[in-house]
Amino acid sequence: MTDATILPQDDRPVRPALLRGWRRRCPSCGTGAMLQGYLKVRDTCPDCGEELHHHRADDGPAYLTILIVGHLMAPLIMWAFISLRPDPLVLASVFSAGCIALSLFLLPRLKGALVAMQWAKRMHGFGKG
Repeated sequence: MTDATILPQDDRPVRPALLRGWRRRCPSCGTGAMLQGYLKVRDTCPDCGEELHHHRADDGPAYLTILIVGHLMAPLIMWAFISLRPDPLVLASVFSAGCIALSLFLLPRLKGALVAMQWAKRMHGFGKG
């Protein structure tokens, strides 16, 4: 069986779209920048002209960021507190900076991936045309 027999003719591959979105690139061509600034999604791709204004990312990337950062940092904080026994102010300072840095790194990437998922699944108007 080939991919053409498994997938409908107009289906878009999800995995490449997600990887392009993670890199903050257009899910269609993979070369144009999806984001204008830190979190603003461009209306169209500057390279291929794909319309990106249909997205409905809203609070999804923020929730995913909080979920991931919380699940990564909470066990590390517990381990550091039990094993290393640092001063509480040092522990709070180091892990606060770590949480902020990880959040700032993940937020635009997760937004790109969420927009790319919507594009690949033809959600919210991405299926037209």
